[in-house]
Amino acid sequence: MSTQSDPSKSTRRYFLRGAAVAAAATVAAPAVVKAQGPISMRWQSTWPTKDIFHEYANDFAKKVNDMTGGDLRIEVLPAGAVVPAFQLLDAVTKGVLDGGHGVVVYHYGRQNALALWGSGPAYGMDANMLLAWHKYGGGKEFLDKIYKAIGANVVSFVYGPMPTQPLGWFQKPITRPEDFKGLRFRTVGLSVDVFQAMGAAVTALPGGEIVAAMDRKVIDAAEFNNASSDRILGFADVSKTCMLQSYHQNAEQFEILFNRGRFDALPERMKAIISNAVEAASSDMSWKAIDRYSKDYVELQQKDKVRFYKTPDAILQRQLQVFDEVARAKAKDNPIFKEIVESQLAFARRAVQWELDTVVDRRMAFNHYFGPKAKPPL
Repeated sequence: MSTQSDPSKSTRRYFLRGAAVAAAATVAAPAVVKAQGPISMRWQSTWPTKDIFHEYANDFAKKVNDMTGGDLRIEVLPAGAVVPAFQLLDAVTKGVLDGGHGVVVYHYGRQNALALWGSGPAYGMDANMLLAWHKYGGGKEFLDKIYKAIGANVVSFVYGPMPTQPLGWFQKPITRPEDFKGLRFRTVGLSVDVFQAMGAAVTALPGGEIVAAMDRKVIDAAEFNNASSDRILGFADVSKTCMLQSYHQNAEQFEILFNRGRFDALPERMKAIISNAVEAASSDMSWKAIDRYSKDYVELQQKDKVRFYKTPDAILQRQLQVFDEVARAKAKDNPIFKEIVESQLAFARRAVQWELDTVVDRRMAFNHYFGPKAKPPL
């Protein structure tokens, strides 16, 4: 009998041993993935818990959490939970927070061109048109360029068009541009420069601090955003006069921020889900805003006894004149500010002309159905 091993038996044993290892790996693989668990992210908004804006932040997070099947879990904390509202960009850049929800204008102090994503008349565009410019007219590329220049290590998604914001809450109606002289007024972004040029003593405060400042008489008047936010935050407790329509923040939108390192590390599938969830949340927010703002507008009048006044045309015209003066000065000292203005002007000229020529006047239809001479349609 030979003492040499049978090659066929050795090969067979190797094959069986390899198959067993492969089978064990196949069984173990799901356990390894499962052990990793979901990816968790800690975010902060720039809004108080009770504000509808914080609700919008949670709405976006829920869409992502649901669409990933729980594989990505975003928790959204309110303003001040980790950092003050105006420090969100720095906190996300440094990784203190994985992401956040706010507005581009809140970063105005880092680069004044950022105010062009919310402060001012947007050259006749509404917020949805400004979003169109951002996505298709070069705005996103400008924003990425600015963030890179200021060292903001973030991935930004701009979404959620806001309706025209009120001129603000006052102790009595504002009837002429001169009424702003000496008025202690709260606003943010490029609007700070505009109202200062109109004679106001301007203070920039986060949304959650405004009503307390008015109650303590630290400021005389303030603007924030919409009927729902203003009602929830308690503006009607410190003022019964609200002026509607203004060019100071005619077209603003929200911003979703991710720390770039955290975002880049996500699987491509999750990145695609996030991108699409942004647009889904943008639409949903627009529809929710119409429903909630209109309800709270009625409640402010009927229950809170607030009186609303249209901002006089003389004030609106003065805002446009002053904004142009401020923008020219900023553009002279800041090349990218000038580039963005030129880009927005070109987009607005085309888009606004198209809309003015195309969209029928809704006021005529409203008066037909609901005006003093209206007859029941059915």
